Parts: sequence; structure tokens; C-alpha cells
Amino acid sequence: MVTRIVTVPGGAGANAAAKVASIVAGMLTGADSILDMDALREGAVGKVLPGVKAPSTLGTFLRAFTFGHVRQLGAVAAGFLVALARLAPLLSGHDDHRDAVTWLDVDDSMRETYGYAKQGVGYGYNKVKGLNALLGIVSTAVSAPIIVGHRLRQGTVSSARGAAKFLADAIAAARRVGAGKVIRCRLDSAFYNHSVVAAIRKAGAQFSITARMDTAVQKAVAGISEDAWVSIKYPKAIYDQDEQRWISDAQVAETTYTAFTSRARRHRVTARLIVRRVKRLNPKTAPQGQDELFSVYRYHAVFTTLHLPANSRRERPFMTMFDNILAPPQAA
Repeated sequence: MVTRIVTVPGGAGANAAAKVASIVAGMLTGADSILDMDALREGAVGKVLPGVKAPSTLGTFLRAFTFGHVRQLGAVAAGFLVALARLAPLLSGHDDHRDAVTWLDVDDSMRETYGYAKQGVGYGYNKVKGLNALLGIVSTAVSAPIIVGHRLRQGTVSSARGAAKFLADAIAAARRVGAGKVIRCRLDSAFYNHSVVAAIRKAGAQFSITARMDTAVQKAVAGISEDAWVSIKYPKAIYDQDEQRWISDAQVAETTYTAFTSRARRHRVTARLIVRRVKRLNPKTAPQGQDELFSVYRYHAVFTTLHLPANSRRERPFMTMFDNILAPPQAA
């Protein structure tokens, strides 16, 4: 597959399959630099992995890469994953219940690089100089996470740049490796925009996205009646960095919310806005000039299509919502 798809020109691209295999093997053994690849030539590794290449050869190969070649390697990885899924059940647990969910978590990360000649290197949102990696990871309640999508981007790119197309590809890939009927995408507020939501809906998936606390969302939260808030307690406390304290209780409520109203009507989306609030115990953390609602409580809102059975106990739906939306699924 590598020989057929990867087309690095010149001598640098010769015997690409052996070079890719060497690089992957080195990464699996803990190599984090080209020089570390020399460990593959020690002992009896050559009997298990024939054709191991020298670090200098692998460095020449990688330096010849452009963005297009990275995408070619991505196609190789996707094809390998699909072939592996035919041999072994990578995702399971979604056939046990019709409401079982396959989760697709999407987020980006800055990967530090060195030198000045690397294509696309820049300072990202965390002030780290490097490249931005966008990842899509699927899992179920009983299956370990699997990377089904990855995209290496310019270091200065915004998190949501190209995320709509990425999500469409990642959802399709999830289905090819055995995802269930219900796929729910989880993303943070950096991806909260109409194009991302539209791509998820068009692909037939559900979404749970952290909503930015802009004026419209604040107005929607302010419209929730006081008796609609339900108290919950977490079995495990969460340490809040902003408040510098442990949080073990909170209140949750929901309302119907239409997002992206500044856009054309076709881009507007109506779904559930599920809100968690925690009391501000430290008055120094309260923003200056805000009204009482947002100085007494800190709010976390999730815009979602999550649905739960109507016959659930009143307090349990909210606890389940935040368990499912905010906490990563546990593999068996």
C-alpha cells in the first residue's frame, strides 16, 4: 500500500515501504528523534523487521515530505485501519443496546519542533513553536480509543480551521471500522461554529459541543427559572484551577436554544443547551462589572443533541448528560 500511494520524488523516496515501516517501528519502541532510530539496528531486530534503514536515510526521506505526502501517509494509515478492522473487532459494545453510543472526540494539540526550515512551523495558541495536530478518536464504553483521523497543520492555525471537512472524514472512517448507528461527536468551545455543526448533522451523527459564553448564551441561561436547577454531587471531586479548590457539587439545568442566529436561516440550529453552574466562593474571581447572575455562579454550557429516556428519574438525566458529555468513556 505504501509503495502504491506514497510518491516522494527522487532517491529520497526509494523503497518507501521499508522506510515507513522503520519509522513506525522506531516510534513504537519510544524513539522521539531521528538518531533514536539507530536502536532498530541492534540485536536481532533485522530478523523481525527486514530492511531497517539507517537514521540518516530516514532523515533524508522525511525532509523530502510536503503536506501532500503527509496526506498520502494518512491514506495509508486509514487503509491499514480498515483492513485491521476486518480481522479483529476494533469497536464493540454498540450492538448490546440500541441506544449505545460510539464516541468521536476531536481536539487539536501543538507539537513542538526545532529548526527554521520546517514547512508550516509557527507559534500556536499555547505559545509553543511547532505544528498543530488535529486528532479524531473513536471509542465505546467497552472499547479502547482508536485514532481514525489525523491532520498535521500550520502552527499558527486556529483550532476550527478545516474541522468541518475533518469531521466528515472522521465520521466516515469511524463507520468503516465498525462504529454503531449512534455516533456522538464531542468537541470543546474552540470548534463551536455553524460549519462544524452542519458537517456533523449532514453526516448523520450527533454532537455535544461546549458553547462559548457569549451574550446570546448568557441570555438563554438567564432565562432558566430558578426552580429548574437540579443539585448533583460528583462521586469524585474535581479540582478547579480557576478557583484553586475541589468541586464536589453543582447544579444543572437545560433549555432549548437556537444557535448561530447571526447567520442565514439555513445555518441556524436548535438543540438542547445543558448548563452546569458552580457557586463562586472566591469573590476575587468574579469579573468586574457583571450582573449578579454571572458574579455568583460560574457556568459551563454544552450545546447538544443528546437524548435520554423520558421515564428516567428527574435528577439522573442531568448526571448522565454530564457523565457522557464531559467524561471520557472508560475502556474495559
